[in-house]
Amino acid sequence: MNNKIFYFFHSFAHQSTFNDGLIVFFAETLPYFVIVFAVLFVLLHHDVVRSKKPFALLKQKWQEIIFVFLSSVIAWVLAYILKSIFMTPRPFLALSEVTPLWIEGGYAFPSGHSTAFMALAVSIFLCHKKVGYAFIGFAILIGIARIMAGVHFPIDILGGFILGAGVAYTIKFLQK
Repeated sequence: MNNKIFYFFHSFAHQSTFNDGLIVFFAETLPYFVIVFAVLFVLLHHDVVRSKKPFALLKQKWQEIIFVFLSSVIAWVLAYILKSIFMTPRPFLALSEVTPLWIEGGYAFPSGHSTAFMALAVSIFLCHKKVGYAFIGFAILIGIARIMAGVHFPIDILGGFILGAGVAYTIKFLQK
């Protein structure tokens, strides 16, 4: 099942230069924009930039800011550790007929991108539901693009999503 889903999504790669560029954008460039969007949202949502006392307001909201970004960092570190334990090869190494859009180093499971961005998305969701949905959408888009690019299997992405969401929920629970 994992391979069937992989081949379905990967079949969108190598169809045209434009399509490949779009896949690479969503898999490699969009994550940087998502981080910038998250920083801007957290700062602007609380009117920190426009406040007459931005440092006082930042001090008030520090828990939320730390929660959102610490969740992502902790999730990424855990994914990195789990990659060393599971040592799962990437699709282009496991399947000889797969040509990725770029060569990614290291092991595949769980996807570090999917883990970190789902942790970021779920932590924002736990604080701000409506905006959280958009960030969850970004995380899903990034994950699917990495399958299309041939650098992850669907199970790598799903594992990352579960780990990232679990980290965000656990940190939120421990804050109470």
